[in-house]
Amino acid sequence: MDDATPTASPSDAGDGPAEYDVLVVGGGPAGTTAALRAAELGARTALAEARRTGGTCVNTGCVPTRVLAKTARLVREVRQAADYGLAVSEQPVDWPRTVARVRERIEAVQEAKAEPDRLADAGVDLLLEGRARFVGPHEVELEGTGRRVRARTVLLAVGGHTRRLPIPGTELAVVPEHVLDLPAVPRRLAVIGAGNTGAQLVTVFSALGSEVTLLEVAPRILAQTDADVSAAVHEAFVDQGIAVSVGVQGVTSHERATTAEGAEGVRLTWIAPEADGGGERSEVFDVVVQATGWPARLEGLGLDAAGVTHDRKGVPVDEYLRTDVEHVYAIGDANQDSMLVQAAHREAEDAAVNAVLGPRRSRRHQLLPAGGFTDPDYADVGLTEAQARERDPRCVVATVPFASMERAVIDDRTRGFLKLVADRRREQLLGAHAVGESAVEVVQAVTTAMAAGVDVATLAGVQYAYPTYSAVIGAAARALLAADDAGTGDAWAETGRD
Repeated sequence: MDDATPTASPSDAGDGPAEYDVLVVGGGPAGTTAALRAAELGARTALAEARRTGGTCVNTGCVPTRVLAKTARLVREVRQAADYGLAVSEQPVDWPRTVARVRERIEAVQEAKAEPDRLADAGVDLLLEGRARFVGPHEVELEGTGRRVRARTVLLAVGGHTRRLPIPGTELAVVPEHVLDLPAVPRRLAVIGAGNTGAQLVTVFSALGSEVTLLEVAPRILAQTDADVSAAVHEAFVDQGIAVSVGVQGVTSHERATTAEGAEGVRLTWIAPEADGGGERSEVFDVVVQATGWPARLEGLGLDAAGVTHDRKGVPVDEYLRTDVEHVYAIGDANQDSMLVQAAHREAEDAAVNAVLGPRRSRRHQLLPAGGFTDPDYADVGLTEAQARERDPRCVVATVPFASMERAVIDDRTRGFLKLVADRRREQLLGAHAVGESAVEVVQAVTTAMAAGVDVATLAGVQYAYPTYSAVIGAAARALLAADDAGTGDAWAETGRD
């Protein structure tokens, strides 16, 4: 399989631009899904991608981050091996071999997905000829080739990129997409930004031996999650020796500097939180990573030539994922609604149907599970407790600690909890939030129940294999049924232990 060779287009024989019903710009999760769906619906379809399919997720984002998370987990388990009677000596991390393994897995995922082959089999023309740029409302030019493509409808699936801070010396920092280019595991590492990406990076490098500092301007890390999730992960980070500073009043500069070991480093200057006395702080790190936002990758796209309105974050769309130019759609990171792969797949399906058959599917992200592979893992779906109580102060909340579940005790993975939020009648689940081992899988199981409309009583009555992490779902559901009038439940005080 070679995804570097473009397939022929319908108009290659002529001098004019190739003509299509649908042109998808961008070959990440949103773009490939949209192109396949449009072709399935009978549209003459092309997909223009600058380099290779897979997008950020496969090539520089989710996949490599997950492999690094697995590496970090193995390091932690080696350190715990003696508790199980295993005489394993801890070895220094071979960073070049680690990076090689990550790249091997990226290629393995590319091969497993086989997207160029799937696109070809579906009749989609894959144009790997450089970045596409609008030269008119219906026409794009492929960068560096002079070749032009016309389409009745255009779907923008251009993905995003890390936003660098507009401060002096910002070019001295590393962005998450380039972490694999580091020559070694840094002795001292600073990560700016405590969203999903920043949180996962500090977990990885802390386990690999870096002395890590995490800076966040928001009042808490993982600010989009439930407050209890944020607090639990923050506490875990501190227990691991990560220096976490929230409420930072600004990062002001990066400067070249020399570390205590005589290596080239970066002097990072920031304004400390008011809670820490404020004032300017400055420290030298081997590496500074900026994980400070993810705007759409719109540079050089020529949106003005198409008349498409956009701002510095992305492209606004209506409920049918159309821009203000009716034949141009924006999906995935391009519209900044939800920068998650699972959301991109859903939007791509809907936009392709709308582009080919006319506007009929509105975007829908009511149940969008998400999580991070940190230490411990975390995940959520639906409303946070605060959102639910704002909507209905009498909603019901129950939390079950992992420490009360036999499987977590067996595995010595007792940190964390599952929190379920339900309506006051205990009929509808409104949200699920977890921290701990297999948190993402646990929340995914709850998401399935929510999507199927399973009520709390039914969920509580399910028989769960023993001993499993998923059994915490039944315990939390039973705690919801037993919750007092204040709307809170304690699984073991009210329902008894399995």
